[in-house]
Amino acid sequence: MYKKLHVIVGMMFLISKAIGQTSEEHLGKEVKEKFTPQCYFAPLLNVVNSNLNYGNDNSSVAGNNKQSLGLQACVSVQAVVSSRFSVLSELYYIRKGGKLQSNNPLTSTEVAYRFNSLELPVLARVHFGRVHINAGPSIAYNLSGSEKTNDLTTKMSFKEGRESFSRFEAGIQMGGGYTFPFKKKSLILDIRYNYGLTNISYSKEMFNRNLAVSLILIKQGKKDSGR
Repeated sequence: MYKKLHVIVGMMFLISKAIGQTSEEHLGKEVKEKFTPQCYFAPLLNVVNSNLNYGNDNSSVAGNNKQSLGLQACVSVQAVVSSRFSVLSELYYIRKGGKLQSNNPLTSTEVAYRFNSLELPVLARVHFGRVHINAGPSIAYNLSGSEKTNDLTTKMSFKEGRESFSRFEAGIQMGGGYTFPFKKKSLILDIRYNYGLTNISYSKEMFNRNLAVSLILIKQGKKDSGR
């Protein structure tokens, strides 16, 4: 699944880059613009496409493993180091998980997992004009969760033991995006994939994976406007 998401990220990145080049060529006829990234502190709300990876058993449930839509609400902070480099950190609440259809080799019955988590990524962001790429580690704390088997929903246990789940998890986030200029504001598009590294289940292999698309509206600085 994550390989397909990487392809989506790559396609969106190339599309945004092409849009950016066309936009800057057009603007260059009227005004010479030099883009400089700027510091910002901004809230955002996203829809996240998430799923679960089952390690060595993932290929056996490939036909039964379904994605889940969730929410991500956060504060995003960018600290600019230079015209080419910045550090991005976010603190957000995220609802993620996945679903297995009935007759799967792991649970046989239909089951859906939901995690309510706080997540903190710290990313290095490299700028190529208005195009950027970013990557870095993230840590998460699972506040609560539920497991729905057929029509019965039960709360997850986060104590060590069989059929329980881990509170903490770690992963790597990677992606890219583009900054669209407007008169007095800029719109930052960021497409990012989160690859969970730690097993969150004590009874089987289970890793969180998700794809998030962010739109952040910020005020333009004087250097960013080029005027």
